[in-house]
Amino acid sequence: MDHDETGCQAPPEGPILCVNNCGFFGSVATMNMCSKCYKDAVLKQEQAKLAASSIENIVNGSSSGNNGKEPIVVDKVDVQVKPVEQKLVSLPESTAPSGSEESGDAKPNKGPNRCTTCKKRVGLTGFNCRCGSLFCAMHRYSDKHECPFDYRTAAQNAIAKANPVIKAEKLDKI
Repeated sequence: MDHDETGCQAPPEGPILCVNNCGFFGSVATMNMCSKCYKDAVLKQEQAKLAASSIENIVNGSSSGNNGKEPIVVDKVDVQVKPVEQKLVSLPESTAPSGSEESGDAKPNKGPNRCTTCKKRVGLTGFNCRCGSLFCAMHRYSDKHECPFDYRTAAQNAIAKANPVIKAEKLDKI
């Protein structure tokens, strides 16, 4: 049987390089492009269709989709991109932080972390209590540093919040 009789074409004699000259092999199914270039081409084509249909909707003044019309297919869309200017905003000198000026509410003391009870340096191994103080390993428990935090009330409130009272409506007696 001859290829002309069946309507099929004979496969080419060697591998076909991508038409975009990217170095990969293309195929007839992907318009002689490699898979990556083909995906990029299809994506650009879809974006062009969307841009054309949205431009058509704006020109016609309609807010709905196609209105029974087919979108105009544009092969190439030229978009001009303007560079974005960056503006630096400088702070006034009165609000800029300075090293010579010390304010009590600006930042806390940056000295070494110390235990509130024994003043021992704790570094990164300090323990924060619920009362808001920092303690060493010896004074981390509430009974060792006379903690003013009321754990019992806090636990009762947490349980009450997690388990609301569920009460059924009273039934009418028959």
